[in-house]
Amino acid sequence: MKKVLHVGCGQATLKNLPLGFQDGSWEEIRLDISPEANPDIVGTMQDMPEVESGSMDALYSSHNVEHVYFHEVVGVLQEFKRVLKPEGFCVVTCPDIQLVAQKIVAHGIDYPLYNSPAGPITANDILYGHSDSIKHGDHFMAHKTGFDLKGLAQRFEKAGYPLFKGKRNDSQISLWFIGFKAGMDDDLANQMFQTYTRLSGRPVL
Repeated sequence: MKKVLHVGCGQATLKNLPLGFQDGSWEEIRLDISPEANPDIVGTMQDMPEVESGSMDALYSSHNVEHVYFHEVVGVLQEFKRVLKPEGFCVVTCPDIQLVAQKIVAHGIDYPLYNSPAGPITANDILYGHSDSIKHGDHFMAHKTGFDLKGLAQRFEKAGYPLFKGKRNDSQISLWFIGFKAGMDDDLANQMFQTYTRLSGRPVL
């Protein structure tokens, strides 16, 4: 059984991950900063001592890297890489700030951009964190940085990933990346990007 570390899982489980993780061959290990999420491991993505180096086949992180300061992002991606097996990979998705900026110009900062399980999400929520959650005391939900496609690619490069792939998802106003701990055939990397993200077609980076 392959292991995927689900970082910042919240209430999500394996069934909420992209289809590539739902073929019956994956065991999910859930990690979250909030005990209320009932994770297997309570902890922060910046330092995961409970997770052994080289112990995970994959890591999945959805809308987490924007919760740390810009200067901390490379360290987070390095921590992701540390826990991966030599042939492992991580999948990272986060808001696309370039597209958010376009939406603000067109509609204003408080215009609902899409609906989530937590309710309507505005550009203000994407820029600064989910307002209602922060209002009710979940200050770890605040956003501290943002990315466009090239900016997040630069963070992967600085974190030492020999190969990574990325693409924008305009409908979800998000970026999707897959980073590999070791190099591999480029066509296989493109195929894995499609399998383990929610995007079809070839990545652009």
